[in-house]
Amino acid sequence: MSHSIDYLVVGAGFAGSIVAERLASAGRQVLIIDKRPHVAGNAYDEYDAHGVLIHRYGPHIFHTNAPRIVEYLSQFTQWRPYEHRVLAEVNDQLLPMPINRDTVNRLYRLDLDEAGVQAFFEKVREPRDPVRTSEDVVLNSVGRDLYEKFFMNYTRKQWGLDPSELAAGVAARIPVRTNQDDRYFTDSHQVMPLHGYTRMFERMLDHPNIRVEVGVDFDAIRDQVQAGHIVYTGPIDAYFNYCFGKLPYRSLRFEHEHLADTPQYQAVGTVNYPNRHAYTRITEFKHLTGQAHPGTSIVREYPEAEGDPYYPIPRPENEALFKRYQELAEQEANVSFVGRLAQYRYYNMDQVAAAALKAAENILSRMKAVA
Repeated sequence: MSHSIDYLVVGAGFAGSIVAERLASAGRQVLIIDKRPHVAGNAYDEYDAHGVLIHRYGPHIFHTNAPRIVEYLSQFTQWRPYEHRVLAEVNDQLLPMPINRDTVNRLYRLDLDEAGVQAFFEKVREPRDPVRTSEDVVLNSVGRDLYEKFFMNYTRKQWGLDPSELAAGVAARIPVRTNQDDRYFTDSHQVMPLHGYTRMFERMLDHPNIRVEVGVDFDAIRDQVQAGHIVYTGPIDAYFNYCFGKLPYRSLRFEHEHLADTPQYQAVGTVNYPNRHAYTRITEFKHLTGQAHPGTSIVREYPEAEGDPYYPIPRPENEALFKRYQELAEQEANVSFVGRLAQYRYYNMDQVAAAALKAAENILSRMKAVA
């Protein structure tokens, strides 16, 4: 480990790797570290013992409406088209999620057209004004029965909180449709890296100006390394030694399983289990990757209170605590805080990529101004 470097990037996920690549391509020397034994962060994928490409930390489906993000990442990967579809197990049926016309018709044994579904929602909805919580969002949109069947228990499992205790933005991420569109996302670009995320990250970081060191914890080396500028993508509260207390996160435990001589386990990439089981969903990776294999590999996701930080919990008191850390961060002239953990935001991958590209631009602009 060098004792004096120009740029230290902490974390080799989307945020850190993109900033490192942009700085290196601008002629800067960069050291990027990650405490895990690999690059790619939570998007890390690998072939399991049976030869199936899996996402070690749960499914990552790339979707965006930003052509520039696709254009940037296309330097490091080819793509395969993939439109993610999700079913939810409700009343012993597997029904489309997000809720759409087919969901309503099959659940209630109706035969409504789009106008009929819209009228149905208008009839059953419970108007809320103002809309403050996730419960408000769903009740205001589709009423109590659909809320209880699809959202209430799933949210309690996922977040460890009732929807009435969560900010409106959580439920607002999931649309409700009157047509038969069963795609989980409707973004203009829905693709997967052809050879996997890890390969994409390896190509991104394969630059003569970048040195990658994995299995290195920032806390263990922060007093040994002098860096002209640090790009920090870890938890912002950890950077400041939790001086105001810990920011709450929701974690996940992953139970991977291979099913030999089973070409396909389920009809779509992900099946949600809102009401039964301790796990929230099962994902079958071959749907995502398009891989041909005589067996298949799946993962069950178990939300937990303790463990690696995955999801910032959006509640007013947590946002207020984050603001206190953010004020400290703004006083760190030679540190940039980028990404989901450093900015305490529930970002999609494309949003992290956009934040990283912007951060790199800002860093390079400041360096030019100083020069």
